[in-house]
Amino acid sequence: MTRPADEFASITESAPLVAELRERIRSGGPVTFRAFMEAALYHPRHGYYRTQDAPTSRGGDYVTSPEVHPIFGALVARQLIEMYDAMSRPVRFDVVEQGAGRGVLARDILRSPAAHDDAFGRALVYTIIEPVARLREIQRATLADAGIDAARVRWAGALPSRIEGCLLTNELLDAFPVHRVVRRDGDLREVCVGLDGDSFVDVECAPSTPALAAYFDEIGIVPGDGCVAEVNLDTPLWIEGVAAAVERGYVLTFDYGYEATALYAPWRRDGTLLCFYRQSASSAPYQRIGKQDMTASVDFTTLRRAGERAGLRTLATTDQSSFLVRLGIGEGVASVARDRPGELAEYFARRNVVLDLIDPGKLGRITVLLQGKGVPDTALRGFRDD
Repeated sequence: MTRPADEFASITESAPLVAELRERIRSGGPVTFRAFMEAALYHPRHGYYRTQDAPTSRGGDYVTSPEVHPIFGALVARQLIEMYDAMSRPVRFDVVEQGAGRGVLARDILRSPAAHDDAFGRALVYTIIEPVARLREIQRATLADAGIDAARVRWAGALPSRIEGCLLTNELLDAFPVHRVVRRDGDLREVCVGLDGDSFVDVECAPSTPALAAYFDEIGIVPGDGCVAEVNLDTPLWIEGVAAAVERGYVLTFDYGYEATALYAPWRRDGTLLCFYRQSASSAPYQRIGKQDMTASVDFTTLRRAGERAGLRTLATTDQSSFLVRLGIGEGVASVARDRPGELAEYFARRNVVLDLIDPGKLGRITVLLQGKGVPDTALRGFRDD
């Protein structure tokens, strides 16, 4: 099975990264897709996330929920303060965000009314996990432009220990590098990356690690024959680290994904790998190498089970649309219609924001997973059906 790169890819690719990958394959043979994706996204000098200043902004390659409107961060803050109350208002309440991008979600949480509640505001300790110095500077600038004192935020290169509060991620896990596999006549094969001349192509190989077969044994599902699928072996390791870092509190995960039965359904022939460049999606990973984002949907069955094995309890799962509606995303729209009926422009502007965030075909379909350790069984508002 081969899938050659676009002949025009060199126009917008990272030439040094492409040259390095070609040399690696020529000298050592095909590499796993995971190795290719890791280099394309996270190479220390030429990777996408190391070189793009604003990939998640309106002018970037894709838009995340915090970039749509500050109301997203305000509603997340509303949920955080309910967590704080459920934990009996500890003296210190950590909010640890990993994968903060430009720092927009941190900005909107810190300037929300909830963050200025006297007790919660005093207890709140906000930490951003960001190993890349350039991104730290962008995050600091985002906070400064909003008038937020940088002293209210701490930065760390890795997860801190003894977190008491909430570990928060938004579209982090779907950017972890993945292996790609395919079933042929009942056998599991790995889709690696080779060369045809100078073009990168798919090459089927024997599995690079027994962990791939063990992954499907664990969930009791295998892709249909001829189906290509992604396997994220890093996510279980990540949640194990999170479980060890959280002493008491919650893990709140927003991400695109499915339960394993849907992710590896026999009708899903080509997997879920997507590439994003200038607000357009494609399934062409060998184009624009180092200049486009790549994602693959999260297996929430594996994430949940791995968390439970590591000591986290699964508390609730919902979709982003339901989560935001329960937290009151429509209240701002209704207030304009009720209190300022003459301001039609403001009404429609707010209405469009709400629709962007809760559209079940777009951002509204993001899965929201709530896990916890040492917290009560109190149902939080974002997950309650009342």
